Amino acid sequence: MKRFLTRVVAPAALVAVVLAGCTSDPATSTDSGTAATTTTTPSAADADVTVESTMAANTAAHTASDATGDETTITLDDTSATVKGDGAKADGSTVTISAAGTYRVSGTLTDGSIVVDSDDDGTVRLILDGADITSSTTSAIAVTDAGDVVVELADGSTNSLSDAKKYTATGDDAPNAALFSSADLTITGTGTLDVQGNANDGITSKDGLVIESGTITVTAADDGIRGKDYLVISDGTIKVTSGGDALKSDNEKDATLGYVEIVDGTVDVTAGGDGIAAQTDAVIAGGTVTVVSGDGHATKATDDTSTKGIKGAASVVVGGGTVSVDASDDSVHSNGIVSVTDGALTLATGDDGIHADDALQISGGTVDVATSYEGLEAAQIVIAGGDTSVKSSDDGVNGSAGSSDEETTDATTSDDDAQEGGPGGGMGGGEMEADANVMVTITGGTLVIDAEGDGLDSNGSVTQSGGTVVVSGPENDGNGAIDYNGTYEISGGELIAVGSSGMAQTPSDGSSQSFVGITLDQAGSAGDVIQVEDADGDVLAAFTATKSYSSVVYSSADVKDGDTYTAAVGGKVGTTVAGPLSHDGDASGATAAGTGTAGEVSSGMGGMAGGMGGGQGGGPGGDGQAPPDGGQGGPGGDGQASVRP
Repeated sequence: MKRFLTRVVAPAALVAVVLAGCTSDPATSTDSGTAATTTTTPSAADADVTVESTMAANTAAHTASDATGDETTITLDDTSATVKGDGAKADGSTVTISAAGTYRVSGTLTDGSIVVDSDDDGTVRLILDGADITSSTTSAIAVTDAGDVVVELADGSTNSLSDAKKYTATGDDAPNAALFSSADLTITGTGTLDVQGNANDGITSKDGLVIESGTITVTAADDGIRGKDYLVISDGTIKVTSGGDALKSDNEKDATLGYVEIVDGTVDVTAGGDGIAAQTDAVIAGGTVTVVSGDGHATKATDDTSTKGIKGAASVVVGGGTVSVDASDDSVHSNGIVSVTDGALTLATGDDGIHADDALQISGGTVDVATSYEGLEAAQIVIAGGDTSVKSSDDGVNGSAGSSDEETTDATTSDDDAQEGGPGGGMGGGEMEADANVMVTITGGTLVIDAEGDGLDSNGSVTQSGGTVVVSGPENDGNGAIDYNGTYEISGGELIAVGSSGMAQTPSDGSSQSFVGITLDQAGSAGDVIQVEDADGDVLAAFTATKSYSSVVYSSADVKDGDTYTAAVGGKVGTTVAGPLSHDGDASGATAAGTGTAGEVSSGMGGMAGGMGGGQGGGPGGDGQAPPDGGQGGPGGDGQASVRP
């Protein structure tokens, strides 16, 4: 059930080289730009970055100057305006500001605009103090020339800007937003601003855009808030509804620009396109961020429009805050890397919860992929800390060097019937060639997976030296709770994987920490409590099944090579460790359902009652394929699990 396509691979170390021209996911996006063609081998270290290190590699955002000199007042009155002071002139319903300075704007302009056309290098500060500006021909406020511009929302004020549905002037340099600036733009103050972008964008700066504060609501036909060089939200309350991308930066020419950074504040966006789209880095350091894109996860994504939640062509870095994403396409996506060092992410997606072409690292915080096709996907996946949970209709964690382009339809039915072949006959796992560029590395944290496809899947290898991995695997024998093509070397931490037995695998021979695999004499049911007991009857772990199952794989420091362990069904759970896993369970009244010998490797357990031995098939001499007549496979051979009658 892996779906691959040719992809653009972003370089290592913040993926900086690709930024000069890389755009969004080539399979689904219609964004403009020329993608880099350089390919490199991804490394797990690529995603070992933080908010601080990422932003240090970028051009710093501008800082607005303080107000100086006397204020000029601009009073709007229907289709005319009155100016008191220097630097501005009214001509009918158009007010032109031609010099740096401070201008206080109030009143209503029913069909007109404010134009800033200043060749000064200084700052033009517009204080909106109860200003309501509507234009039928152009932007409500258009900055065509200035050193930089500050729009200040006066304390206690309510302001609104609405532009034309069709502009009389068009072209690459022509205004195209209700609030448009060709210069660096800062929005600050404690008042409110309502922006209606009827033709294209709501707020646009052709240079950098910084939102320091204020309550800002934007409704836009195309992009909501766009800063070409960068978009930085330092604080404030921001709500955006857009037909295109909600928050966007799209400088394609400079690898240190084209980023979106959210430092703090409350940001709530609903987008017909991407929720947050950065040509380079999408960075969330704090705040409360809510994203709905493409009408949410229940809506099927199309090839016509990119509808990802948070997208950074080079990287997505989350270092704090509370992030909630509901996306028809990937919730979090990067052509390069994704790093989560802190914060709380809740993700719902019609495709991948988090996707990185190159590397994904979770080293802190909480990540909850509440619903997905595949939960986590990248060529290099590192779980080094934090608490991660995944629920998926296909693979929970997918270590893969290729993205997918198949339809995300019923993922659990494609080849399963052909693979199962009855008890003892399932196709063995681990027989595909391992991809040397793919690795899933687990060193700490908790990882809880509930998957209908493969649970923990790597097209290459898996290493685990710490952390806690809990897998509720598939019910069908065409997938496995653990599925790897290379090796799974475990040297520390705790692993429990419960699911079907036809494709189930244990960790690899040579692992320094032992493990045990057990195939049950009959399938169990959702709600069962499964106890893993040692030879003395002590309970090492208890697991509450979320669906039917027929195999158990367990590893911890308590498992000793050569010892026999029993899976018993019944009793009580103990203290919750992560997801359905608990310690100190009570096996009183539990019934033994199967046994296994620690340290004996299985690669495809061969189906229920076929024994965990027999290599890739269930019975002696079996080739792991379903019998031609669809009947049952042979009886279990030298099974690693000793099943009690």
